[in-house]
Order: sequence, then structure tokens, then C-alpha cells
Amino acid sequence: MAGYLRPDGYVGPRGLRPLIGETRLLCEASHLALRRTARGEPDGDDQPVLLIPGFMAGDLSLMPMARWLRTRGYRTYRAQIRSNVGCARSAGDRLELRLEDIVQRRGRPVALVGHSLGGLLAKGLATRRPDLVAGIVALGSPLLAPGAVHAVLTFDLAVLATLERLGLGARVMGADCIGGDCARSSWEELGRALSPELPFTSVYSRSDGIVNWRACLDPAARHVEVATSHLGMAVDAAVWAAVATALTDGADEAVTGLAG
Repeated sequence: MAGYLRPDGYVGPRGLRPLIGETRLLCEASHLALRRTARGEPDGDDQPVLLIPGFMAGDLSLMPMARWLRTRGYRTYRAQIRSNVGCARSAGDRLELRLEDIVQRRGRPVALVGHSLGGLLAKGLATRRPDLVAGIVALGSPLLAPGAVHAVLTFDLAVLATLERLGLGARVMGADCIGGDCARSSWEELGRALSPELPFTSVYSRSDGIVNWRACLDPAARHVEVATSHLGMAVDAAVWAAVATALTDGADEAVTGLAG
């Protein structure tokens, strides 16, 4: 992995304890039925929202959140990703086309909600096509150091790169995606400045067993701390509430900006 993806001062969680903590997902997911009853009043104003899953996950991982957001008045869209293990640059290109299609259909910019790697892709899209994006909410995304992850993920990346090199893995992340031109271009895209008017929220947890939570503290974002596992961010009520608040606040900021 290229060194610039893991700047000095950022190391991923180590050992078994952080991974054991991620088993909290089972408990967090078991409360879904109860959490769905706490819907609140719809206030989404039909705002289109594109949900982007994390590494090795797919659209199914964010379906519970999508259903809940729809009860709040948001119009949610899938990223059309079955498993997020492909080249980041190619994924960004496909998501850009997806955004263009949604904007054309809805006639307004789209809010992006990305979990983990999905948050990195969301910010990259916003720097690439700010005209299509209404705001960003990143969940447990190592925006400042994409390589500051647990060694288990690093191993998974190495396996994918090996499969790609041997021709056994079609359209998966290869060595170029973690240390070549693809990695460099994705990193540079991620580092471009966003418009200060674009609502940007980064949700993080000090209990994150996969990502170094400090890498989530992008200075351009508003930071929201939650007490969940990394995987549990997709199914936790506090995270869902933080997402809805960020989307609502973002819409209010946009209206205020237009009025000004």
C-alpha cells in the first residue's frame, strides 16, 4: 500500500480486541425491529439520497437505513453495487453516471451517504462533480488516511490484488488501486477542497474496530461522534438519527444560501 494512504501518525486498529468489539454488530442489528418504530415526522421533502456501501459490502448492507430514511420523507437510491471490491476509479466513474441519471430524473442535486469506503467515494464524487451533490454524510470513513485500517482489511486488499494479478479476479482492486496511478488519482481527488457551502458531515466512533477514528476527522467536515462498532454504523439508531439531522441541516443551509 502506498505510504501516502497512511500518513505519519495514522495507524489502524491492531490485535484481536478491536475485531471482537465488531461482534457488537449482532446486538446492534437485533434491535432493528424496535428502532424502526421510532420514525418521527417526515421532513425529508423528497430529497434524493444515494447510499454507497463500504468495502466488501453491497447495497443490501444499507437497505435498513434506506427504508428508515424513506419513512422520514427522503427518496433513496441504491449505488447499484453488489460488493464494493472493485477499482475505486472505475467505481467513481459508474457512480458519477448514476448521479447524473438521478439528477436528470429528480431535477435537483443528490445527497450522498457513504459507509466507510463509500464515504471516500462520496467525497471524491463531490470534488469531481459538485454540481450534482447536495451534501455528504460519511460514516466511519478514514478520509484523512484511507490506509489507517485494521490489518485484516490490509490482508483482504492484498488477496484481491493477488487475484487480479493472476487473472482470477475480474474487476477487483489490483495493485494499481492501492499503490499505483489509480491510488494516486483517487487520493488526489479525495484531497481537493470542497465548496465551503457544501454540507459535509463525518460520523465517527472511538469504538471503531476497523478504522482509526482520528482519520475520520476531516477538518472540512462537521464531526458527529457515536458509540457503535464500525459495521454497526449501518444499523444503529443513533447513526440513522445523525444522518437525518445532517441531511435536514444541509437542506436548511442550502435554502439559506439561496435566500442570501
